[in-house]
Amino acid sequence: MTTLDSTSPADDSSCPLNHDSSHPDFSQTGKFALAIAALGVVYGDIGTSPLYAIKECFHGLRAIAVTNINVLGVLSLVFWSLAIVICFKYVIVLSRADNQGEGGIFALLALISAERKKVSPRTYAMVLMGAIFGAALLYGDGIITPAISVLSAIEGLGVATKTLAPAVLPVTCIVLFILFIQRRGTAKIGNIFGPIMIVWFSALAILGIVEIVKYPDILLALNPAYAIEFFNRNGFHGMFVLGSVVLCITGGEALYADLGHFGRGAIRVSWFSITFPALVLNYFGQGALLLAHPDLASNPFYGLVPRVFLYPMVGLSTMATVIASQAMITGVFSLTQQAVQMGFCPRMHVIHTSSETIGQIYIPSVNYALMTACIGLVLIFRESSGLAGAYGIAVTATMGITSIIYFVVVRKIWGWSLWKAVPLLVLFLVFDLTYFGANILKIFDGGWFPLAAATAIMIAMSTWRDGRALLAVKMLNYRLPLESFLKDVGRHDYPRVHGAAVFMTVSPVGTPSALLHHIKHNHVLHEQVIILSIRSLDAPFAPPDKRIELEDLGQGFYRLLGFYGFMEAPDAPEFLRIACRHGLTTQPMATTYYLGRETLLTAGKSKMMGWRKMLFALMVRNAQTAPAYFGIPPGRVIELGIQIEL
Repeated sequence: MTTLDSTSPADDSSCPLNHDSSHPDFSQTGKFALAIAALGVVYGDIGTSPLYAIKECFHGLRAIAVTNINVLGVLSLVFWSLAIVICFKYVIVLSRADNQGEGGIFALLALISAERKKVSPRTYAMVLMGAIFGAALLYGDGIITPAISVLSAIEGLGVATKTLAPAVLPVTCIVLFILFIQRRGTAKIGNIFGPIMIVWFSALAILGIVEIVKYPDILLALNPAYAIEFFNRNGFHGMFVLGSVVLCITGGEALYADLGHFGRGAIRVSWFSITFPALVLNYFGQGALLLAHPDLASNPFYGLVPRVFLYPMVGLSTMATVIASQAMITGVFSLTQQAVQMGFCPRMHVIHTSSETIGQIYIPSVNYALMTACIGLVLIFRESSGLAGAYGIAVTATMGITSIIYFVVVRKIWGWSLWKAVPLLVLFLVFDLTYFGANILKIFDGGWFPLAAATAIMIAMSTWRDGRALLAVKMLNYRLPLESFLKDVGRHDYPRVHGAAVFMTVSPVGTPSALLHHIKHNHVLHEQVIILSIRSLDAPFAPPDKRIELEDLGQGFYRLLGFYGFMEAPDAPEFLRIACRHGLTTQPMATTYYLGRETLLTAGKSKMMGWRKMLFALMVRNAQTAPAYFGIPPGRVIELGIQIEL
């Protein structure tokens, strides 16, 4: 078996040209434009936290009194949380832990999966389950982010005038509905929303500076001693407040997941030059305002805004929260695509919204599921304070899981020494576990929702993965060794018809069931019979020199393996075009694809519980059809059925 280079000169001039996609090249000239676009995607979530983070510390059921030491202590916690967790952990450290430019928890998992021999089976199993649960938690975060962001912005109408308070909920639902009917990729969204976010961050900075000038002593909060004194004064109650402080860093995981869209350099430029300074200035401005006007604790963000600019600010805040929501939605799209490619999720209809840039996708089923869940949350909780109780647990748990998986990567895959790896892990977990512990206290205030949602999603993901493994074993039991089949073909003089027949199979081992059924019922073979298996790599993009493997089996039979990365879409005709350039000449209009359609019977005995088998069968029935997923023209597909007892 030989590995063929898809970039080598074509051997047959009649073969169609292959247009392989490649990862975006983040050149220095385009870094500024990417940095602006990143503001509209990467930092939308964390950039709108000033709307509710300080408010939740000093207003509500578990709020703290507005005193000088409390305000300075909270601001010190906010600043050092941003500095350590976002600046150091995500922007500086974790942004280097990429898989060919892609970030996120599945990218970390893929780094380990690619070199599984370096980790023990037990460690890998724990990392695998941790990654699945962490990804499931991010889905819960993706549901809450649009709901709390948009609702907190629209609540500014109630600040402007009490008469508009009843309109907050319906207007929020309308804005969310409009948000979810878009179908643009992150590149177009970034180009549209990037300039708006520049205005937003500029407004944050200006509003903060105005109040800081009035009370410059607020800058004393930069001293971490005030954070320590805060806990000395407030004891256990301070932990409740810390659960609200964590709202200022909830965009860290989304930042890491969107790494592949813009690149490490652009993300760092936009964070350190615009986002971080603007956030710090606004948070400190809100603190200065509270020291002068403690009565504005119910909404200190809008308290910064002069009355004449209140309605325009509500409009700008709404646009910013829509952008924040879109950042999380696109992150969920990317996460879902990776889950599908890595075998944790059924096939889904993925729309690639850009012909020039990889990763610009839209997944309709996920989009509408998020829309339904977000609007439902708004109607259930009704206020941003209620949603704040549900916010934080998901993201802090994921942060801790990411830290542990990162430690496994640097220790086992990169070979770091313990003295180099352990201090980083300890530093990260001190923050992650402290934040998570503070948010555990909010379970009965709404924190149960993301945990329940994550548990349901994790069960679905693990069921799909285990079901596919069980199905693969069952399928192999039905398989006739390919060598035996070829010998049988040699003994019979089967008629040959013009064209090529492509029999698609998950495993290249054995004879595909569709091929056995075809020869049994039709007693005829095509001039060329191609057994095609398509596999996902533990990398975001398949290298050009490892796109296919082709083996001539004799008698007109070929075994073809096609490879694609977990950020790419599999394309069966494309693999044939690549093989065509290396001697396997096929004509698209004379090629027929044969697929096996399995009917699952769940009454059999196996290690999988009955309810999980039924869930798996339901997921199989609702998965996207194989022809659509693999880019096969529907008019050139023949499906042959087989019943399999799980």
